[in-house]
Amino acid sequence: QVQVVESGGGLVQPGGSLRLSCVASGTDFDSISLGWYRQPPGRLREWVATIYSAGASYHDESLKGRFTISRDNAKKTMYLQMNNLQPEDTALYYCKIGTMTWGQGIQVTVSS
Repeated sequence: QVQVVESGGGLVQPGGSLRLSCVASGTDFDSISLGWYRQPPGRLREWVATIYSAGASYHDESLKGRFTISRDNAKKTMYLQMNNLQPEDTALYYCKIGTMTWGQGIQVTVSS
């Protein structure tokens, strides 16, 4: 059974940074794709970034340069570094392990 724990969210002022973490256990972490999604208030869940087992990563074009996905297979952890955060980045952020397993979601709020 795959277990997923997200951390690192919170309240930050515009222009600030946060790093989200997603730790997964009970899966062959090294060999699976990982992703981040987010759901802003009143909107559908949207894709943020994906990183594959070999390390190739892809980001939503509108977020490139501010958001960076990474993984540490030894720690079975995926990260999302978010810089220069803006109020429109306010959302519930979810990690996705493989094709079917989601984290519980973690709140990121950007406000002054």
